[in-house]
Amino acid sequence: MTAGKGSRHRRAGTPEGPLTIITGGAGFIGTNLADRLLSQGAPVLVLDDTSRPGVERNLAWLRARHPGRLQVEIADVRDGPAVRRAVDRADRIFHLAAQVAVTTSLTDPLRDFEINVRGTLNVLEAARARPRPPPLLFTSTNKVYGALPDVELERRDRRYVPADPRLAATGIDEGRPLDFHSPYGCSKGAADQYVLDYARCFAVPAVVFRMSCIYGPHQCGTEDQGWVAHFLMRARERGMLTIYGDGCQVRDVLYVDDLVDAMLLAMRGIDRLAGQAFNIGGGPGNSLSLLELLDMMAGRLGLAVRMEQADWRSGDQRYYVTNSGKFSAATGWSPTICAAEGVARLHDWLVSSQPVDVAASGLTSRAALS
Repeated sequence: MTAGKGSRHRRAGTPEGPLTIITGGAGFIGTNLADRLLSQGAPVLVLDDTSRPGVERNLAWLRARHPGRLQVEIADVRDGPAVRRAVDRADRIFHLAAQVAVTTSLTDPLRDFEINVRGTLNVLEAARARPRPPPLLFTSTNKVYGALPDVELERRDRRYVPADPRLAATGIDEGRPLDFHSPYGCSKGAADQYVLDYARCFAVPAVVFRMSCIYGPHQCGTEDQGWVAHFLMRARERGMLTIYGDGCQVRDVLYVDDLVDAMLLAMRGIDRLAGQAFNIGGGPGNSLSLLELLDMMAGRLGLAVRMEQADWRSGDQRYYVTNSGKFSAATGWSPTICAAEGVARLHDWLVSSQPVDVAASGLTSRAALS
């Protein structure tokens, strides 16, 4: 989503005037958010450099679904003038553009820093320069809490669980000390703190979402990011899936429609929520280990996976499950789509969006199984 391609402005007929800016708006989350807003009649400008594989297809889908209404700026968030031009017209900003993979950050920490920290500062400075800064929502990550080495874990069946029953029942809340781990954790954590500080020092009405594993349609899942989609795609391709560690590591998963609901609630309540960080995820009821996801895929969807194991990767949390209680108490939000239903929906979307691949693989879609 953010590589140095310069800036090319493309408009599709949306009138000039205040609008919603989504940086990284051609990515997975941005596409779903833009579709929701456009469907509600809100003008949207997507700012994205289209460097991530698959995002051009997302843009084509948005244009076809909302002809003549979507604005697109092909630009990098590191391009300060391009960011300022966009933000100067914004009445709200969703800042999603980022370098998103721990592994990539380990290979090129400087680029990771430039995109995640410098890019975020460009957005914040552009917002601060406005006579009345527009509301801003920044998507951070659970990686700001580090590897959680002090959380005692027990292995039960095919997953890790905290030895502390209270923590096992509720998950990690915002009281957890920050402990940046990996260049990616450092860059996202630094950006997270800058957003909160601009709310405090410069009255930018901003809120931070520290998100767990988001999944759903339009996700270009890879080995490094978007693991639920990656597992499904590898199974459909009959490819080899690499599991790092023992596969018992646990994450809570959140379907993208539920995340978009939370984002819009945060914007509606920005006057009272500004300056706060919220943990956002599926919670204990939507937690899965890697092996449990494979079991679900085999049992519900009939997808068998060839698997090999490799060593643990740096910074990989063996357990992270979100406690979203703070945001729920503030807004009434809670996830509505359970993990089993969400995984099935994502699989159905992959089947419908890539029918040739499914036919070639010989795999059966969920619709044929139900």
